[in-house]
Amino acid sequence: MSLTKAGAPAAPAVRTGQPLGSRLSQWVSGGLVRVFLIVVGLFWLVPTVGLLLASLRSPRDVAADGWWTVFTEPSQLTVGAYETLLKNDDITGSLLNTVYITVPATVLVVVIGSLAGYAFAWMEFPGRDWWFLAVVGLLVVPVQVALIPIAELFGNLGIFGSLTGVVLFHVGFGLPFAVFLLRNFFAEIPRELLEAARLDGAGELRLFVRVVMPLAGPAIAALGIFQFLWVWNDMLVALIFTDSGSQPITVALQTQVRQFGNNIDVLAPGAFISMVVPLVVFFAFQRQFVSGVMAGAVK
Repeated sequence: MSLTKAGAPAAPAVRTGQPLGSRLSQWVSGGLVRVFLIVVGLFWLVPTVGLLLASLRSPRDVAADGWWTVFTEPSQLTVGAYETLLKNDDITGSLLNTVYITVPATVLVVVIGSLAGYAFAWMEFPGRDWWFLAVVGLLVVPVQVALIPIAELFGNLGIFGSLTGVVLFHVGFGLPFAVFLLRNFFAEIPRELLEAARLDGAGELRLFVRVVMPLAGPAIAALGIFQFLWVWNDMLVALIFTDSGSQPITVALQTQVRQFGNNIDVLAPGAFISMVVPLVVFFAFQRQFVSGVMAGAVK
């Protein structure tokens, strides 16, 4: 045993090596894993790129070989399929129907969900907690359970097969999640901030519009993206509640698939447009979406 200058025993040497878990953590976060994730992301984009290139080829080239041949024969690329698409009244009409369904269903869910979420978070009324538990319970109700009863109800009201019926269905099933998400976000707002606004003479409506809503931007963006994607990509509800004049793009493309060999020049560009619109919306609000999803996770 070694001694110090004062004659006391020296402390045992401390190992400088890092624990195995720490070394594995550093390795996982290293450049090799990043390269692997980039490769996975590129493979995830292959179907999107393939659909885009297929939509830019003529039906004869599509029937002859795969879309990857455009890298060796760029002369195959043409916008003729999109010109044909714009002349197809069924596809263009269904695209407009999709917009007419998605935009009102998203806006109504955001507006009504915001008002209800604020009421559940900061307003006192009899049975508030029980009503909120009832709303949360609606989250577990599957859409399939309500298809037949609501179809019968819409038939009695005379809106079955119309855009109004589809919008109302999506609003009804989108509101429970909207109220749950926004109520939890509004509850994180400091009470002192709201009390200060009340002392300045702000009523509930002015308080909601001037104070709460500007702070709720990330949560509103997250909810809007969720609702937009759900409604835009829906086909089950549209198959049941729409007719030939109100069907969205998902139903129109499903109908076109039955004649795949005869209309690939319409099917490919229509499918790409149907897919790229949600991607554009998501990436346009990606930062707000991430902030809204993480809202309340860290105090």
